[in-house]
Amino acid sequence: MAREGPRIRSKERAASLVAAAAPRQQEPFGDTGDAGESLRALPRWMRLYLYGMHGVTLDVLLSSLQGALTNPDAKLVGFSSLYLCAMHALTHFALEKIYSQKKCFRGRPLVFHLVFYPSVYIGLQILIGNVNTLTERVRVVSATQLVVHYVLALYFSQVFHRGMAHLRYLPASRCADLCQSVGGPDGPPSAGLPGFVRFLFFGMHGFLDEVLFTSLFNLVEKSDGGLGGHTSLWSFLMYGSCSFVVEKLYFHLHFGRGWGTWRRLPIYVCFIYTWELCWGLALRQFDACSWDYSHYPHNFMGLITLLYLPGWVLLSLYQDVLSNVLLRIRHSLFVPTNLVNKVGFWF
Repeated sequence: MAREGPRIRSKERAASLVAAAAPRQQEPFGDTGDAGESLRALPRWMRLYLYGMHGVTLDVLLSSLQGALTNPDAKLVGFSSLYLCAMHALTHFALEKIYSQKKCFRGRPLVFHLVFYPSVYIGLQILIGNVNTLTERVRVVSATQLVVHYVLALYFSQVFHRGMAHLRYLPASRCADLCQSVGGPDGPPSAGLPGFVRFLFFGMHGFLDEVLFTSLFNLVEKSDGGLGGHTSLWSFLMYGSCSFVVEKLYFHLHFGRGWGTWRRLPIYVCFIYTWELCWGLALRQFDACSWDYSHYPHNFMGLITLLYLPGWVLLSLYQDVLSNVLLRIRHSLFVPTNLVNKVGFWF
């Protein structure tokens, strides 16, 4: 009987941990307790990062579809900017506060979701679109734009905010133990976000990377003070799949074989160049390749160039950082039972 004592206590603590976490799932964005608790809401800096990245993705998606309707092009190029990225982050940080006030509309959910929230959302989007032109003239919003804004407001109210409300953040000190114990040395993601969520994250981050790079490139090249950038819808699939595979390499080489960063880096870079070349060759067959490095030195078929090697090295290093951050994020709908058992063990 004495040997059963620690096991019973650990199970009781695991049960109390789950019970304590359950009520907090109803509070979307507030801080959920002190630093000693196991699962907490996403920190503010991470939410701002996700809001900006998600906003850039919507900009690229809408602008590329609009361009495809007016001037069909297989490249599917879309546009955004550093300014819009910052504005998306700030406005959606404000919108999460608006969303948290839905409790004031108890008994009238339709009023909140169909009238109040969309009105605030549309007003903020109109304000963003006119900030740069207030000293000249106010842009007139067409009926089509109003419909698009209203549909997006419904998406944010019914899908996006609810999804964000289920995300939880695990302290780093406990994430390392749980990753090793739950999924084994080669399988940390079994305790984290599902694969398709990670793919979506990497695809959206690819949009952000390209918009950031082209914005800075245009700023230096054109010297007109503009911060506009562009990318292609195909980049979502290219970056999403590439980062997903590189992350698998990171898990295997780092957790499985214990390889250090500088030992893994050449493998990352070689894979990235191979991936870019293969995608470029495939897209060229349909006249859908949006890049051409023929005018750059040390290029191969105009699809890859050693001139961008420093950039790929930096992105490869940053890839490991992103993977480590994603390992600390849990979705309450996808937390496996064995994670709860391991939490009970470690506590």
